Amino acid sequence: MNELPRKFQPDLASHRGAAVIAPRGAAVIAPRDATVEVMTGDEIARCRRWPRAFAGRRKDHRYFEIVSRGIRQGFDYRYFALRDAAGEVRAVAPFFVLDQDLCAAMIGARPALAALRRLWPRFLTARTLMVGCAAGEGHLDGEDEMPHDVQVRLLRDWIPRHAERLGAPLVVFKEFPAKYRGVLGCLADAGYTRVPSYPMTRLDIDYPSFEAYMADALSRKTRRDLRLKFRAAAAAPPITLAVMSDITARIAEVYPLYSQVFARSKWRFEKLTPQFFCELGQKMPDKVRYFVWTKDARAVAFSLCMVEGDDVFAEYLGLDYSCALDLHLYHYAFRDVVRWAMANGYRRFRSTGLNYDPKLHLRATLDPLDLYVRHGSPLVNGVLARVLPALEPTRAAPVLRRFPNYDEMWA
Repeated sequence: MNELPRKFQPDLASHRGAAVIAPRGAAVIAPRDATVEVMTGDEIARCRRWPRAFAGRRKDHRYFEIVSRGIRQGFDYRYFALRDAAGEVRAVAPFFVLDQDLCAAMIGARPALAALRRLWPRFLTARTLMVGCAAGEGHLDGEDEMPHDVQVRLLRDWIPRHAERLGAPLVVFKEFPAKYRGVLGCLADAGYTRVPSYPMTRLDIDYPSFEAYMADALSRKTRRDLRLKFRAAAAAPPITLAVMSDITARIAEVYPLYSQVFARSKWRFEKLTPQFFCELGQKMPDKVRYFVWTKDARAVAFSLCMVEGDDVFAEYLGLDYSCALDLHLYHYAFRDVVRWAMANGYRRFRSTGLNYDPKLHLRATLDPLDLYVRHGSPLVNGVLARVLPALEPTRAAPVLRRFPNYDEMWA
């Protein structure tokens, strides 16, 4: 890896004379006065800002530290430190560098791609700088010390030189929620193309009970199907549920369940480690809940959830497929987590991408996530802007078009 100079001086002429009004209590920062520096994990940990980075998010600074230790797989984790004129770090933007397969979502084309890559091993593969989170959606750091529009303009202007030094011609702002479209829109001025990524889903669970949700939100057919599934599970030996904030004592039981789900998935992303699951509970007990279902004295299902405000996020699932299909454990686990969430005052159940068909019938709506993509070569970037709509991942999930708010993915 090339050694990075500590600072660059990109052309910020377009910002000269521009005053920026900061949020109440924050410093006033103009882009011309600020700089962006690349830091390692050890370096960012010594910054005053770091303990408050992404405060209020379920995936705060502690989560990024855990990910950097628990998910390696060729990722080089770094951080953009956004400094004001006095050199104080006012915001942080995590990123990682990896070799990205641009056709990862094109499942039907994999045999042809494999043949091409025997002749050209790096065909449609590029060293990529990903701004955001390796295991989750991306967010901008809080606005308490630097407004979001200033953060985005600084990243837009400084990233190209840092990416060049890191040998990463492709830059991607990874899976940023649609609420950031306004502030991230200025990336188009620098040649970025926005395309959808696999969306999360959102379900309103502000009901007095799971039965009330079924009666009010679901179709008659879906209600009947769910009742049949629950009866099949009820006819088997009892299934018990335990909820905990630390899974360390049971990781040997539940990790194989996660591995079974991972192995069956058509879309494989980062593979989590036992260390990752354990550290989440040890370091973030306020944000993490583990659900473990046991039958005949052995774990048969597992769900890792995280909490934020009024929302419960279903992050990862594990199932024992020797009985999961017969007992309909996917829907059984969904019901139990939603019941727990309702009992504890949560109003929304949100889920990560994929497995969209059951979520459609459960009346979830899409929670769009966006990719912003730019190549350092103007020629390649021009071609990329035209072919990205054919390469974007959601084309491999046609069920998405059946969701009532599908148009929001492109709006």
